[in-house]
Amino acid sequence: MPKPIRTILVATAAMVLSATVGVTPATADAARRPATTPQGLAALPAVQPVIPCTDVLGLRISNVTLQSATIVTANTPAPYCEVRGTITPNNTIVVRMPVSGWTQRYVQTGCGGLCGNANINYGQAADCPIIADGTVASATTDMGHQGQNDGSWAAGNPQAQIDFAYRGVHETAVAAKALIRAFYKHGPVYSYFTGCSDGGREALMEAQRYPDDFDGIAAGAPASNMAVQNTFHHAWNVLANKGANGSYILLAGKLPLIHTAVLRACDKLDGLTDGLIDDPRLCRFSPDTLRCATGQDPTTCLSPAEAAVVRKLHDGATDAQGNRLEPAIAHEWGSELEWTLFIPAAQGQPVASEMFALSYLRYLADPNRPNPGYQLTDLQFTVSSFWKTVLPSSTYMAALDPDLSRFQRSGGKLILWHGWNDQHISPQNTLVYWDTVNKAMGERTVDRFARLYLFPGMAHCGGGEGPSTFDVLTPVTAWVESGAQPGKIAASQSTGGTITRTRPVYPYPTVARYDGTGNVDDAASFVPYTPRDTVRNDANWVGQRLFSSNYQTWPRVVNGRLVL
Repeated sequence: MPKPIRTILVATAAMVLSATVGVTPATADAARRPATTPQGLAALPAVQPVIPCTDVLGLRISNVTLQSATIVTANTPAPYCEVRGTITPNNTIVVRMPVSGWTQRYVQTGCGGLCGNANINYGQAADCPIIADGTVASATTDMGHQGQNDGSWAAGNPQAQIDFAYRGVHETAVAAKALIRAFYKHGPVYSYFTGCSDGGREALMEAQRYPDDFDGIAAGAPASNMAVQNTFHHAWNVLANKGANGSYILLAGKLPLIHTAVLRACDKLDGLTDGLIDDPRLCRFSPDTLRCATGQDPTTCLSPAEAAVVRKLHDGATDAQGNRLEPAIAHEWGSELEWTLFIPAAQGQPVASEMFALSYLRYLADPNRPNPGYQLTDLQFTVSSFWKTVLPSSTYMAALDPDLSRFQRSGGKLILWHGWNDQHISPQNTLVYWDTVNKAMGERTVDRFARLYLFPGMAHCGGGEGPSTFDVLTPVTAWVESGAQPGKIAASQSTGGTITRTRPVYPYPTVARYDGTGNVDDAASFVPYTPRDTVRNDANWVGQRLFSSNYQTWPRVVNGRLVL
């Protein structure tokens, strides 16, 4: 394995130096630390391939059928050998290996939704120097199926469900590293994973189930609570906005009105009126303040029914007794312009939340009994229905185990990140998970290997009203390779290709505060501020015990059925 080999080589070099020149223990410690680049990355020597790209097809990689190996030169900073193949039984993989100057690093990327497409997407890691200069080897997978996001690929295909849940990503790491080792006659010294949305879930699944696969992991907006997210959360997005006649109550034309009112009430809470709320949990906005007065133009206010819908969408799914069927706050105040994911512009228009919910409810909630005719109105918002719906799939689809001790002991580093305005996945899921990890492992231990970043105004995995372009891979890489603990991350916002605003984002719970003198659109005008009293996240909901250890199962396929 790369880690033990790396440790032996470095230690041996230090012992030789100590024996020949008689250095002190302090200088010996310095000698053990590898030289680093200005970004804090290890200055690793470049390695060249030992075989031509076309010869890769002649390699024998366990469990892998290789299908193509071609050199790609277009739209890339440096040429690479692209290898495509299939991991038994049906995991498509794509591996890219630089044809010169490989810096001995491997980066695996995740995918989103229900996957089904092997497309390397570096996402928020695109500006990382090793990605930008094309010196890393990388790979991705479609996670065991080539189906659509409607979930129908899962019907009668239990192995594809296992591969999508966790196996496909792990097997891709094993296969890609074997290919890299054969191509360069040298395995990766450091391995990293980066992904957002389902890619964030994949990232946490790796840290929990396969803690030795990667040295560093960047997990963005993780769909870690998938069974709840893709059933009660998205179904509530739709049904909470339906009247008795089945028509939508609130339409998208009212969203700017609501958003303006929220900013008027809460934008200034952080001391700066800039269109961003740096911690929406402090906002105490009431939709009832927008209720129409007698004779008021209805386009400038909300009806009682519309105001009630806004409150329901913010608060999240409950049963008739008020028991929460998802973590508190489904959509943070300030994110209203992103609600077009589930609020249509006109009656009769489909919304994405309905598709997300039906895909899971029809084909994945009950792995052995697909139900293509299932409708959202079939879902009962009760406690008993909750457990019937989210189990057993949570036991292998969810990535909520807070015990990351094996990952931590292996030397792994983790950066979690989420946008406060995320319209798909509530940042509350990540906050509750973060709190549970700290409780399970202890804050001091967690601080040695993990960080959480929350980006004001950022929507799902990017976009939104706040700065949402940043490099998340370099901080975790530098942490792994030189021990440089992550501090502020610079995020930027652009219009027409021109950067219009930059902001620093600090490890949670520290936030950025305006210094009172500089340009409000310049990151240099902000300083770190850690609140004296951190907001306590409300973890009181029906599925709270899902955020625990020892709930995960390793299902098998027996006679065409998924067996836990």
